[in-house]
Amino acid sequence: MNVRTIWTAGLAALLSIAAAPSPALAADDGIDALIAAYPDHLERREGNRLVWSDGTTLEIDDGRTKSHQDKLKQADIEDMMSQPYPVGPCSYDPPARNFDPGRIRSDAFFRRMYGSSEAEARKSLTTIRWFGGKLRVTKVNGVDRKLQQVADDLEKLPKKFHRYLAPSGGTFNWRVIAGTKRLSVHSFGAAIDINTKFTDYWRWSGGKPGNVKKYRNKIPHEVVEVFERHGFIWGGKWYHYDTMHFEYRPELIATARKKTCLE
Repeated sequence: MNVRTIWTAGLAALLSIAAAPSPALAADDGIDALIAAYPDHLERREGNRLVWSDGTTLEIDDGRTKSHQDKLKQADIEDMMSQPYPVGPCSYDPPARNFDPGRIRSDAFFRRMYGSSEAEARKSLTTIRWFGGKLRVTKVNGVDRKLQQVADDLEKLPKKFHRYLAPSGGTFNWRVIAGTKRLSVHSFGAAIDINTKFTDYWRWSGGKPGNVKKYRNKIPHEVVEVFERHGFIWGGKWYHYDTMHFEYRPELIATARKKTCLE
């Protein structure tokens, strides 16, 4: 089975209501999905290296044993794919401690794909429509088209949902994540924050890294599911929750794990 077939099958499984729960992903499965999700950039795997379309490579596993906080600070590719993103009606339960699928990111991976500097990232920006306004997002990986599809589908929801979406809390913004030295995915124009009036963030609740005392969320599941259909994950499924935040991570959607209510 080639990697494009794996991507198609993974996305189809996500959208199927009757999909059976799957076990946690093996590292190799995650790497196959990663390659299939970014065909303009990634060619193949050779041993412990990802081979890019320009012939350069990036290490998959640095061989280090890491705590959760270490993974956040110095993630390799294997770390990035180590927690399966959950979907399904029971995926909205408060996450277990340090369960942050997608929040662990390889900075080297994202910089190589979207731009290693603010100036470089800006070269790929374009504008999309968003509920009467306009947003700047990247054209890399077709993020602009995907997010425009999200907007179009969200506009079809009943009007009562629209208040959660606009005004947007922001898209492109070259900056580090609060309290860290790590670049936000907003730096690459591949993330969006929705209306901050209705959102919750773990730091705002007085949480500390690894010690978030209370989970909060006001964002309707119907909104989240539209984003997920187009390859965006939601920060509300993180232990360190950020319910305004969505980012384009098709590799995690393709390999998403359907969470059962019996777990």
